[in-house]
Amino acid sequence: MTDSPCRLFDWTRPRTLWFGAVTWCLFTAAWAQLPQTQLPREELRIGMFKVDAQIASTPKQREIGLMHRDSMAPNEGMLFVFEQAQPYCFWMKNTRLPLSIAFINAQGRVTNIADMAPMSETSHCATEPVRFALEVNKGWFSQHRVSAGSMIRGSFWSGW
Repeated sequence: MTDSPCRLFDWTRPRTLWFGAVTWCLFTAAWAQLPQTQLPREELRIGMFKVDAQIASTPKQREIGLMHRDSMAPNEGMLFVFEQAQPYCFWMKNTRLPLSIAFINAQGRVTNIADMAPMSETSHCATEPVRFALEVNKGWFSQHRVSAGSMIRGSFWSGW
């Protein structure tokens, strides 16, 4: 007696269970490597310059950040928003773009800036407790003469 086509997907058979598990793992691994590009956006002002920033405000959004992105517009970035001020640290695991990060206190003042290499697990930390961090393309801050002490403005800060 031969197996009918319906028996091919009989989940009680070990071979089918293994195939289903592998398929599920491949699907979820591929989905987990998609960049987040549809987060809410906010226009930030740094001196006379503007940054179109995606807002990462939940733990999951902050965890993914700019991972798996292959490019970013010149005046685009991601603003990480934290509930409490702490000296947060960032790394570049699974992040393909070279980035610069500005750590920002609750008043919108840049506390320090660091350049970060792609795919690195080196930690880059705020020098004091901060509520925000802004990632942009590497070199953007130096090209626009933004440094520690610079103020970042936007409607986002009005609620804090």
